[in-house]
Amino acid sequence: MSDTENGKTPGLSADEEQEVSHNQPPRAAVLHEIIRYQGDQELERTIAALWWSALAAGLSMGLSMMAMGLFYARLPEGDSSQVIASLGYSAGFLAVILARQQLFTENTLTAVLPVMTDPTLNNLGRLLRLWTVVLFGNLAGTILVSYVMLYLPIFDSKTDAAFLDIGHKVMENNLQQMFAKGIISGWMIATMVWMIPSMEHAKIWIILMITYLMALGDFTHIVVGSVEVSYLAWAGEVSWPAFWLDFAAPTLVGNIIGGSFIFALISHAQVRSDSGKPPSQLPALDKDKKPRQHPQR
Repeated sequence: MSDTENGKTPGLSADEEQEVSHNQPPRAAVLHEIIRYQGDQELERTIAALWWSALAAGLSMGLSMMAMGLFYARLPEGDSSQVIASLGYSAGFLAVILARQQLFTENTLTAVLPVMTDPTLNNLGRLLRLWTVVLFGNLAGTILVSYVMLYLPIFDSKTDAAFLDIGHKVMENNLQQMFAKGIISGWMIATMVWMIPSMEHAKIWIILMITYLMALGDFTHIVVGSVEVSYLAWAGEVSWPAFWLDFAAPTLVGNIIGGSFIFALISHAQVRSDSGKPPSQLPALDKDKKPRQHPQR
């Protein structure tokens, strides 16, 4: 059958046809398998490795509040300052993701796909273990770094005041807003996780775009927000019960629903529907091999 009858562009050489093939974006099933493989690797890590990596991530997320506070302290007052200061929100995410540290809603999302692919009690137990260790490690790190930022003589009074303003802005949300904004935040992080494998060479720009929009929209995130609100708690501006009940609980539930349940479930269902069979019946990656990355353009 001729190229014209096939609907192909006539006159392409074999090398050019191969280039066309290489420049196609990976199928959803390929992305699903890459993320599932990464999640399986995370589930196999020891508790000690998860804890120290999660603690480091919590400390690193202090960079987001630090950068935003420094921006706000040096910008004129007004709504327009948020457009610039929101860039600082990305600092912590860049440090954590590029350093491959354990971040709740990022690494914990990838671990959901192995459970959806093979929903056994063993896999569910491994997922709950990962969630628990990473969450407590992240929160320990964020609470520690907020204490250091408040009590050590590091920043000037104007920057300290900016940190307090950032925390108060988070606490202006009621329970319903904390929950609803947490759903959007979790969904946005999940979108970022799904995008990165197909555009690995543009990872930094993807992280910047997604997290910058999160800051502009004032969406709540359990890890970044815990730096901001625990700073208020250490300063005596809010009580610790308010930190846990008014901020952490509704935000955490919203992040889990938006990221781990809604997005991961939809993505999993898409692959299952596209392939005509459950992902558990799709060819799996060799445990001793890394997933093949899609050729970069």
